[in-house]
Order: sequence, then structure tokens, then C-alpha cells
Amino acid sequence: MTTPTMTPTQIGDSIRVPRSALRVGVARRDITPPTGIRAKNWGPADWERSEGAHRPFELTALALIGDDLRPRVLLAVDGTWWRRVADEQGVRGAILDGLGLEADQLMLSLSHTHAGAVLCAADAHLPGGELIPGYLEALAEAGVAAGREALAGAEPGLIEWTSGRCTLAADRELDLDGRALVGYNPAATADDTVTIGRISVDGAVHATLVNYACHPTTLAWQSREVSPDYVGAMREIVEGATDAPCLFVQGASGELAPREQYTGDVTVADRHGRSLGHAVLAALDALPVPGDELTLDGVVESGAPLAIWAGRPFVSSLRSSLRDRRRDAVPERAERDEGSTTGLVASVELPLRDLPTLDELAEEWADIDVRSREERVGRARNLRDGYIDGPTVTHPVWVWRLGDAVIVGHPGEAYSRLQTSLRARFLDTPIVVMNLTNGPGFVYLPTREAYDRGAYQAWQTPLAPGALELLEQHAARLVEAVLTRPASPTTQGEI
Repeated sequence: MTTPTMTPTQIGDSIRVPRSALRVGVARRDITPPTGIRAKNWGPADWERSEGAHRPFELTALALIGDDLRPRVLLAVDGTWWRRVADEQGVRGAILDGLGLEADQLMLSLSHTHAGAVLCAADAHLPGGELIPGYLEALAEAGVAAGREALAGAEPGLIEWTSGRCTLAADRELDLDGRALVGYNPAATADDTVTIGRISVDGAVHATLVNYACHPTTLAWQSREVSPDYVGAMREIVEGATDAPCLFVQGASGELAPREQYTGDVTVADRHGRSLGHAVLAALDALPVPGDELTLDGVVESGAPLAIWAGRPFVSSLRSSLRDRRRDAVPERAERDEGSTTGLVASVELPLRDLPTLDELAEEWADIDVRSREERVGRARNLRDGYIDGPTVTHPVWVWRLGDAVIVGHPGEAYSRLQTSLRARFLDTPIVVMNLTNGPGFVYLPTREAYDRGAYQAWQTPLAPGALELLEQHAARLVEAVLTRPASPTTQGEI
């Protein structure tokens, strides 16, 4: 629940809008991959180089500075997925160095479009792969440039949190004639929650943060253009209405995807994006104007006694202190603590299943077409490199408290149970849950039921059944920690 309710007891009582009061800055860079870059993300594709771009790719930086005066940067990036630990560490490490930040102060979140450039420098010898190393360098440079601009331009503002519903996402675990497929299952339900942060400065919308769980797999092997998939049209809708940048971060979407997908028709992706964009705008329009709360203003006698609710400015002592004090001074806490910030990054050990060798995998997939078999084996090889070196793997989780809200990021592809369980446990706290954030650990975390039915996500991941539940428990402990622990330099970093 991202708009907690209350029962008014007197005139002047307000409905609380969850808020984060802190210094905010936003900056963007175009990161559209060059034409000709390797973009073969699907086994059936009989082509390897991109032939253009459907829509621009964007990298958007959101700088956040709260009462602990420890800058944090969220990078929302149109991108596929990391295939090797070394590539993710290289890009994120360069951004951390360029911005002078510690590991807990940066979250780089990929949108997970399946119609983007291959982010794997080990593919440099393949057609279009010669452009990958330069593109990875460009990503790092864009992250540094946008991060610096966002931090330099940070000024006192608000993030006001709400949620909406969008039916774009559907369960993609279909059983057909005893075979587990990856496609729309009409008999199942899907988490349709959209979590939204409206970022404003001096009452004007500065940016919109959109968190939604749905695989961007509309466009597949039939399209030879790179595309942000539905995210591009969603941004266009939201930015056109708000006249401000829109950041998209992928939710816990391991088993969620559009009903209509695996096509080369870009109009389908745009239609999906409009669906999500209008859901975002509907939720935003239900909020009072920035800085206001819905307040019980009085009673008017008519044919019935009418309770009059109206938007009234919410006054925060913290916002005033953030504006008036020096940057190196610690502002006073507001009564509602909407400016309290703290962050943690801590890892959980996850068990591995018994893994076949790469040769055994190749033999197992001997009956499928050569292109698809090579794609599967290549992914398995890259996934293991630099990640698996023992009976368990280390899976990091980043958690930031931003006043009333919490952001949770991790590198894997968790099923939606991760976000639904956290939101159910912390009912009055807006929680943004992000898959594909930082690294290492670019692996599926399926439910036990997915293992039982032989789902693709279960046989593709190196993790054993129960890993999702361990991640869920670990993330819940971290959320509890940042909600109850006072901000101080000693609470940052590893625990």
C-alpha cells in the first residue's frame, strides 16, 4: 500500500502521502547502440548485426542526497543483461571511480530489453562484436557524465510515492502437452503493481520513477532493429504529460511478460508501452499537486452534510533545513522522518544445484537447431565465468531507505514473489524492487513450483531450489534494518 489511509478525527487532518524529502538531481544521456553492433539475443535469429534503431536508448541518472549527506546515484539504463561478471564490474567500477562513490552508493539497473546490444566483450570476435568493447566504454562514460551532472544539480525536493495497476504483465509459465513453455498462461494471475515516485522541486515535476515487473520480450528475432521495447513508448507518454524525464526500473519479473510477444512488429511494443504509460499517468493524476496533502477542510451543509477534502501544502521542517543549511551541516529531523536516509549492501550465500558440464549440455541439446544450441551453451559458459567457484555463490543485495520509501536492488532475475512478499510484509512502506541491478549474479531465482514443472528458468539457472526463499528472507532483514536503524556513517556499506 503506497498511499496509507487514516480516519480523520478533526478538521485539518490529512491523508498521508508517502514522501522522501531530500536533494534530488536528474540528468540523461543518449546511449543508442551504433548500427551494426552485435544484437543477437535469440537462438532462432539468422542475423547478428543490428540494422537500425526503433527508438532511442537512454541512460538517466537520479542523484539522491538525504540527511546522512551521503550521495546516492540510481542509473536507469536501457540495456539487455550482463553475460559476464567482468563486463559488469568493468562498467560499474569505472562509474564508481569517476563519481568518487563507494559500492553502496550506486545502483545501475538494466531495463532488460531483449532487443538491445549484446553486453559481452567476449563476443568481440563474432559479427558485430567488434563494436561491443567501445560501447561498454561509452556506457561507463555516459554513466559518469550523467551522474556528475545530476549530483551537481541536486536541489531540495520531494519524491511522492503512489502505486497503480497495469495489466500488461502476464504469467509466462504455460504447460502444453506435458511440456513447460515460456509463454502466456491464461489460467494464472500476475502481479500488476506499478510503483511510482513523482519527483518535484519547488512544486514542479522534475522526473518520474516507474517500477514495473514485465519482461521486455515483445520484440524478438524477427526484428533487426535495436529497441527499448515497451519502455520507449511508456517514456514518451509519461514525459509528454509531465514535461520531465521518466526513469524505468525493471521489477521482479522472472515469470512475467506481455501476453503478446516474440514478434518483429514494433507497433505491438509501442502499444504495450502506451498501456503502461497511461497506467502511470492515471496513478499520478490521483495524487494531490506536488507538495500537497488531501486535507479535511470543513463541512458544508447541503441536502446532506458534506465533508470537504482539498489539497493543502504539506510543511516540512526538513525541507526548509535542506534548503537553508550548508551542504556539510546535518539538518534537523522532521517529525515524520521523511528525510531519513541510510543504505546497506550485504550478500547472501545461495546454494547451487548439481551442474552438468558444458559438453553434457551440448549433448543434451543435440536435437535442437545449431544456432539455438550455440546460444544456450554460450550463455551457460559466460554465466559461470567469474561467478561459480564453489558449492555456493555470493548474491549481493543493495537497500536504500529514502524517507518513507525503500529501494531494493539485486543482480538476478527473481520471480515476482520477491516483491509481493516484501510489500505484504511492509504494508505502509513504498518498496521499489529491482531485478538486474549491479552484480554479480545474473541468474534466475525461480519458485520451487517452477523447478517442479521443469520451467526454463529452473533448468537455466545454476541455483538450487530454495534460493529465492533465501533471497526473500535476506532482503526482508535488510529492509527491516534500514527502517529501524538511525542513519550514521557506521551504518553504511557491508553488514
